[in-house]
Amino acid sequence: MTLHEIPLERRTLHGHFSTDLEPVLAIDSGDTIAFSCLDAGWHVEPGTKFEPRDEELDSGHPLIGPIEVRGAAPGQILEVAIGRVVPGSWGFTAAGDWLTPLNEVLGLTENGALLHWELDVGQGLGRDERGREVDLAPFLGVMGMPPPEPGVHSTSPPRVFGGNIDCKELVAGTRLHLPIPVAGALFSAGDCHARQGDGEVSQLAIECQLERAELTLTARDAPALATPVAWTPEGWLTFGFHEDLDEAAAIAVDAMLDLMGREHGVERADALALASVVVDLRVTQVVNGVKGIHAVLPHDAIRFTTIP
Repeated sequence: MTLHEIPLERRTLHGHFSTDLEPVLAIDSGDTIAFSCLDAGWHVEPGTKFEPRDEELDSGHPLIGPIEVRGAAPGQILEVAIGRVVPGSWGFTAAGDWLTPLNEVLGLTENGALLHWELDVGQGLGRDERGREVDLAPFLGVMGMPPPEPGVHSTSPPRVFGGNIDCKELVAGTRLHLPIPVAGALFSAGDCHARQGDGEVSQLAIECQLERAELTLTARDAPALATPVAWTPEGWLTFGFHEDLDEAAAIAVDAMLDLMGREHGVERADALALASVVVDLRVTQVVNGVKGIHAVLPHDAIRFTTIP
């Protein structure tokens, strides 16, 4: 197993997903990549954006990649083991002042707010200009692979193959499992959030530069997945993505029933009954066009005993 350091420079950055992008690096399955990245606004420092950029091809999140995983193929899953996520020293959160369905309902399409955050990574604290503090819980908003269809694909929506999942539980120590769509996987990542609430209701978290991330990428022969699944120290997560939140919930629950069958050997109807007792549905995000739900099954929620 090898650690690969990827520099932050124009050739390693891109702002869209596409199978036409040439890999910046080829690694063996089980290797680790380490990298830094710009924030979602392509800032190199407050008020200054990275250049040069292509207005069309770099209209999305700045991502590092693509990374080719040798031998990875459709039908397998890519396990992304998240080793470290270290944010930079500053970030921002904006709210209101633009047209979204939620902003319309809230009456905030013209009246906005912009918070500037100082991030103390050592203390694990973020402080805005008004002296308000929050604990940091950094994660990468975007981790994924391109759809197999040709062309340019936006980084904004989450997809079966990953992308802008924006799940606050995918912190260091977790493992994300993604269906591999194309030969070599062509994995990319970025969009560091120093902290985010479930829903990401303003459309932005604490958006910040990524000082360093370490991800171990492993292609595995495993039961086919129809949607991303994650293991965290607290429990299993299954994801559902759809324009309709009810449909997203159904996809997440369907995947959870499959997982409960694999992990605990229970039939689907039995799994649904148990899920109604021990599985939580959480709104991952409602702001990326395609909405997200993740179902959460704590590891200790079901204890199997022998009934005499």
